Amino acid sequence: MASVEIAAEHERILREIESTDTNCIGPTLRSVYDGQEHGVFMGKLDGRIRNHDRDIEKMCNHHFQGFVDSITELLKVRGEAQKLKVRRGGLLTCMDELRLCRLQQRNIATSIDKFTHCLPGSVNPVCVCRYYPALRTLEQLEQTCLPRAGQYRFCSIMSDNIPRLRTLIRDTAMSQLKDFLESIRKHSDKIGETAMKQAQVQRSLDSAVSLQQRAAVGRRLRKEAGLGVGTDIDGQGSSPMSEQDSGVLDVEDEEDEDEVPGAQELVDFSPVYRCLHIYTVLGSREQFENYYRNQRRKQARLVLQPHSNMHETLEGYRRYFNQIVGFFVVEDHILHTTQGLVNRAYVEELWELALSKTIAALRTHSSYCTDPDLVLDLKNLIVLLADTLQGFGFPVSQLFDMMFEMREQYGEILLKKWNLSFRQVLDQDNFSPIPVATEEEYRQFTSQFPFQDPELDKVLTRGLLPFSEFVPQVYSQLKEFVYACLKYYEDLHLSSTEIDDVIRKSTNLLLTRTLSSCLQYAMKKKNVGLAELVQVIINTTQLEASCVYLEEFISNITNVPPDTSNATKLYGTSTFKDARHAAEEEIYTNLNAKIDQFLQLADYDWTAAQGGGAPSDYLSDLIAFLCSTFSVFTHLPGKVAQTACMSACKHLSTSLLQLLLETDVRQVSMGALQQFNTDVKECERFARAGPVPGFQGDTLLLAFSDLRQLLDLFTQWDWSSYLADYGRPTCKYLRVNPHTALTLLEKMKDTSRKNNMFAQFRKNERDKQKLIDTVVKQLRNLITAHQT
Repeated sequence: MASVEIAAEHERILREIESTDTNCIGPTLRSVYDGQEHGVFMGKLDGRIRNHDRDIEKMCNHHFQGFVDSITELLKVRGEAQKLKVRRGGLLTCMDELRLCRLQQRNIATSIDKFTHCLPGSVNPVCVCRYYPALRTLEQLEQTCLPRAGQYRFCSIMSDNIPRLRTLIRDTAMSQLKDFLESIRKHSDKIGETAMKQAQVQRSLDSAVSLQQRAAVGRRLRKEAGLGVGTDIDGQGSSPMSEQDSGVLDVEDEEDEDEVPGAQELVDFSPVYRCLHIYTVLGSREQFENYYRNQRRKQARLVLQPHSNMHETLEGYRRYFNQIVGFFVVEDHILHTTQGLVNRAYVEELWELALSKTIAALRTHSSYCTDPDLVLDLKNLIVLLADTLQGFGFPVSQLFDMMFEMREQYGEILLKKWNLSFRQVLDQDNFSPIPVATEEEYRQFTSQFPFQDPELDKVLTRGLLPFSEFVPQVYSQLKEFVYACLKYYEDLHLSSTEIDDVIRKSTNLLLTRTLSSCLQYAMKKKNVGLAELVQVIINTTQLEASCVYLEEFISNITNVPPDTSNATKLYGTSTFKDARHAAEEEIYTNLNAKIDQFLQLADYDWTAAQGGGAPSDYLSDLIAFLCSTFSVFTHLPGKVAQTACMSACKHLSTSLLQLLLETDVRQVSMGALQQFNTDVKECERFARAGPVPGFQGDTLLLAFSDLRQLLDLFTQWDWSSYLADYGRPTCKYLRVNPHTALTLLEKMKDTSRKNNMFAQFRKNERDKQKLIDTVVKQLRNLITAHQT
C-alpha cells in the first residue's frame, strides 16, 4: 500500500512539474528532495523525460518538413530583423530628438511665460535714450516682475545687473549733461546776441507797458533768445510729459499759444531735465544740484573774465556782453522751468558777482578809451545790456550808476576833442573880418551865428562883418558839443531837468576851461600881432552876446525853460570877458614891447652942448607906429582903445624917464636935456592930436605930466619955486619926486665938472656950480626932512 501511495505521489509531482509555472515549481521540487524515495522518483522522472523525448521526436519527425521550412523562413526573418534593427536604431535616435524637442518646447513655453513677466527689462534703455522710463521699468522689474518670475538664474542675473544699469543710465545722462554744459558755454554769446537784439526791438515799443505785459515780454524774450519753455519737476520726481523728438520738455502756456518756441533753434535743455529726473529718481537730487551749480559758477567766472584787448573795439565789448547775457538768460530759463535746480538766491548771488566783475572790467577798460564815439557806442551797448537783463528780472541800477560815472570820462574826452577842434579853428582863422558883398551872404553867415545888426545897410556898405570866421565856427562847435552831450544822456532814464542841468554844467566846463585855454593859447602865440588881438576882442564880444542864444538852444532841445529856478546858468559871459581882458592885457603888453623896441633905437648924445630943433628919428617912427595902430583900435568895443592908448602913453613916459635916469647914463648936459625935451614935446603933440576918440580935454596929456614937470624944472631952472612950494597941493612941480630931481641934478653936476676943466676960473661957471651944489644940498635936506 505504501508503494502505491508513493507511486501516486510521484505521479502527482510529475504532473505538477509539467503543468506548474516555473515560478512556483520550487515547493514541488522541495517535496521530492524531502521524500524518502528520491531515487525512485528520479527514475520515474527519467522515464517521463524519455517518453516526452519520443513524443518530441515523433512530433519532429512528423513536422520536420515544416521545421525546415520554418528554419528557412527564420533565416529570412533574421535578415529582415537585422534590417529592422538598423531602422530601429535610427527611430530611437529620432525618438530621442523628438523627446528633446518636446522638452525644449515645454521649456520654451515655460520661459516665454516667465519672460513675459520680465519683458519690460528686456530692452536696453541706454541704446534708446529713454532713461527716465528705463528707471521706472527697472524699478517695476525689481519690485514686481522678478519676484513673480521665480527663482531662475536669469532672474538672478537680471537682478544683479539692475544696479549696474542704473549706474550706466546715471553716468550716460551725466556725460550728456557735461556735453550740454560745454556746448552752452560755447554758444552763450549767440544766445545773448539774440536776446539783446530782441530787447532792442522791444525797447522801441511803448514804454508804458503794464507789469503783466512786461512779464509776458520777459517770457517772449526768453523764448526768442533761444530758450524753450520747460516743465517744473514735482518733489516726488514725477515723470515728465514727453521726451520725444528733440527731448526739450515743453509745456503749454495759454499766454504763449500763438508764439513759436525758440528753444529747438538754439538750445536743447533736455539733458538738464533728463539728468535732473534721473538723479531725482535715484535719490541723488541734491548731489546733482550741487554739481550743476558749481559747474555754472566756474563758467560764470570764465564768462566774466574780459579779454585784455576788449577796450580796443566796440565788438570786444559786444562779445563780452553777449556772453554775460547768454549765461544769465540760460540760468533764468532753468530757474523758471525747474523746481529747485537753481533758486532765486543762487541766481542773485551769481548776478551780484557778475555786476561787480562787469563794472570793475568796464571801469578798467573804458579808462583806456580816448574816442568819444566809442564811449558813446559803449554807453548805448551798456543801456541795451541793462534793458535786456532787466527784461528778465535782474536789477540793473548799478549799471546805470556805472554809466553816470562814465559820463565824467565821456565829458573829459569830449573836452579834449573840442580842445583840438577849437585850436584847429583858431589856427586856421585869419583874424580878419568876414567880407560880405550881398544880403544873401549876410543871411548865410547869420544863419550859422545869431548876429543881428540893426544897421544892415552900413554892414553891406562896409562889406565886412565885425567878426572873423572863428566866431560862427566856434558857435557851431558849441552846438555840436551840446548835441554830443545829449546823445550820451539818451535812454539813461533821466528827467528833462536833470539832462538840462548836466548839459549846462558840461557846457560851462567847455567854456570856462577848454575854450578859455584855447583863447589863451591863441593869444600867447609868437606870431599874434596887435591886429589879431584886436580881432580876438571883437570876436569874444560877439560870442559873449551869443550866450543868450546858446541858452535858448539848450532849452529847446531839453524842453526846459531857461528861467527855471534851479536851471544852471552858462558862464559864457564871464569866460569871454576874461578872454577879452586877457586879450586887452596882451595888447597892452605888445604895445609896450613895441615901444621898448623903438626906445632901444634911441641914441642920445648926453654930453651935447646944444639940442637939435627936430624930434629924434626913433621917436618919429614910434609916433607913426602908434598912429597907425590906434587907427585900427577904433573898432574895439567900449573903452579898450582909450585904455590901450593911455597905457601906451604912460609906458612911453615911464620908459623915457627911465632912459633919462639909467645908471649907465652918468652925465647929462643941458643940450642933451633940451633934445630930450623936444622929443617929449613931440609925444605931447601926439597926445593932443587925439589918436583915439573919446578922451575928454587933455586927459591923455596927463600920461606925460610927470616927465613934463621934471623937464620944465630943469630947463627953466626954477628951483626956488620947487623948494619953496614942495609938499603943497598948489605946487607947480607937484609930480616931481625929489629923489628923481636929485639923481638928474647930480648927473648934470658931474657933467659941468668934467667938461669944464677951467670953469672954476670963470665967475659965472663958478656961480652956477655953487648953485647946483646948493640945490643938491637942499634936495638932500628936503628928502631927509620928509623921511623923518
